[in-house]
Amino acid sequence: MDRIPTKLQVSAGGVVFRRSENQIQVALISVGQKERWQLPKGLVNPDELHENAAIREVGEETGLEAELIALIDKIEYWYASKEQGQPVRFHKFVYFYLLRYKSGSTENHDQEVNEARWVDMDQAYELLTFKTEKKVIQQAKEMVISLAQ
Repeated sequence: MDRIPTKLQVSAGGVVFRRSENQIQVALISVGQKERWQLPKGLVNPDELHENAAIREVGEETGLEAELIALIDKIEYWYASKEQGQPVRFHKFVYFYLLRYKSGSTENHDQEVNEARWVDMDQAYELLTFKTEKKVIQQAKEMVISLAQ
């Protein structure tokens, strides 16, 4: 019996926020099947710092330029997929950072994203597909509120 190989995969992404009047907005992306909303993230390149990968991936997937504030959380999970037609099990780590919006437009997202948009932070919690990312949004909200104090 052949064993399914396990591979390590590391991604980085972020919660980009801006203040608009009396609300805090964050940038979300829709990928894959319609209405699957998630936080922007992507693979960390070899020899790339997690922080730099987060800023780069957020920029590519949302069209936004942002500055790093702090690490929010590191998420860990497993998933199965295929590589060159062969089953592979991935042990994945995703580093999510809090990022402050500097410039850009969500209309400039890349082709792998169906849509990028600004949403109220509380609405983001409702829209997000994954429980782990809902937790990240809650943590980000607490961090943004403490920045304002």
